Amino acid sequence: MATVNLSDYKPLSLSNADEYSIGIVVSEWNDFVTFNMRDGAIEVLHKEGIRKENIKIFYVPGAFELSFAAMQMCKSNRFAAVIAIGCVIRGETPHFDFVCSAVAHGIKDCNVLTKTPTIFCVLTDDTKEQSIARSGGELGNKGIEAAVTAIKMIQFNNKV
Repeated sequence: MATVNLSDYKPLSLSNADEYSIGIVVSEWNDFVTFNMRDGAIEVLHKEGIRKENIKIFYVPGAFELSFAAMQMCKSNRFAAVIAIGCVIRGETPHFDFVCSAVAHGIKDCNVLTKTPTIFCVLTDDTKEQSIARSGGELGNKGIEAAVTAIKMIQFNNKV
């Protein structure tokens, strides 16, 4: 378990960020967490110079739907990268395991079946408190990390 804030943002100083187009798909389930991660990602993208009109945000009902939405976004060829934001909190049944596994595989499929880097920004925590700590709380904001990862993967894609 993380015990330090891993989301310290260090500017990347991009020269051509205004050319990047980023798609973000956000699960509305557990929105007290996912909207914080969305906001953290958007803040970093703006700081790096990505124009507001080049960031497209879409919403889906839950984490399970992230895979479908992300794949459609990747197939559209409109985005240099896609960020999938969600939060699944463990409950009393195996439902947690099925959803987490399906979403992870779905986002992986976006990465191996398309040319669009798709960033996995899905919290899979045991408790609500853990999710809050990782979405702008004491352990950082995974949305910030996802935005930085998206930018770095766009740069990688541009080099190969």
